[in-house]
Amino acid sequence: MTDTLILRELLAAEPGWVSGGMIASKLGVSRVSVWHQMEKLRAQGFSFEAQPAKGYRLSKRPQGLHGGLIEALLRVRRKGFTFEILDQADSTNDEAARQLAAGRPAPFAVFARMQTKGRGRFGRAWHSAANGNLYSSFAFRPRIAPERMQTFTLWMGVTICELVSKFVPVEPAVKWPNDIVFDGRKSGGMLTEARVDADQIRDLVFGLGLNVNSPASGWPADLARSAVSLSELAGGPIDLNRLTAALIGRVLLAYERFTEGEHVDGFAELWKKYDVLRGREVTLSGAGRTRRGRVLGVDDVGSLLLRDEHGRTRGYRAGEVTIDKGG
Repeated sequence: MTDTLILRELLAAEPGWVSGGMIASKLGVSRVSVWHQMEKLRAQGFSFEAQPAKGYRLSKRPQGLHGGLIEALLRVRRKGFTFEILDQADSTNDEAARQLAAGRPAPFAVFARMQTKGRGRFGRAWHSAANGNLYSSFAFRPRIAPERMQTFTLWMGVTICELVSKFVPVEPAVKWPNDIVFDGRKSGGMLTEARVDADQIRDLVFGLGLNVNSPASGWPADLARSAVSLSELAGGPIDLNRLTAALIGRVLLAYERFTEGEHVDGFAELWKKYDVLRGREVTLSGAGRTRRGRVLGVDDVGSLLLRDEHGRTRGYRAGEVTIDKGG
């Protein structure tokens, strides 16, 4: 934790200087210990300016995920929350589920630099190369009735849009039920999975894959036209650690608001703001059938509301949506 405390002091002083003596005094260690710790941070991708009588100033941060830096950047630290960063995981959702089953205290989060079996809805593969993107899963034990969770993924979707809008100059949108998109190109996907025990949800995992810093030239051929990264939209690299720290704060707060029922008033307004399908003519496919109609939004349980050519409106809980040409 010493590295986190040092980084916290340096970040708080930016763009100014922090004396080594002040850091040592605040941490209760020797100045030699501070120097040794900063040498370790240099080996991890940090750079520091050092001047006599001024001290140290942070001049470069690592581009990849760094646990100590994320800790230092967290504005709100939820009691009991922990997270870990893995070089590789089969699927962060699967890893989080295994750790919940093994009894790890919740809430916690699992981040991975790459996934070998990343997946989305219907078990589809999620491209998860080690290219500066964010692969994450948050684990909870809500102990609430399953029917109360029906709009959870939708609520998290507008929450993620609110966050992402702070990092790029282009307005994000949610494509029901779980995609984060920009002008029809997919930037992120969400996957919520739960284990139900009697009449309560015992374990809940919320997964988010977000294209952050992958280069435009790095997409597989089948994704080149349909996927986009935040860095492409921003015109330059995104600070992955700052984004991750902000994501942790947003997800934990959104989860608390949801389980306490405090999200209800804000959800309808945010969904209307970020819903990319509202007013569009679409085709909904699923269960061997296709249905066409104009999207009116979602209802109180998260069903997609479709008005057909005869003026009848129905809600659908699942399916794959395609926006019709000209719709």
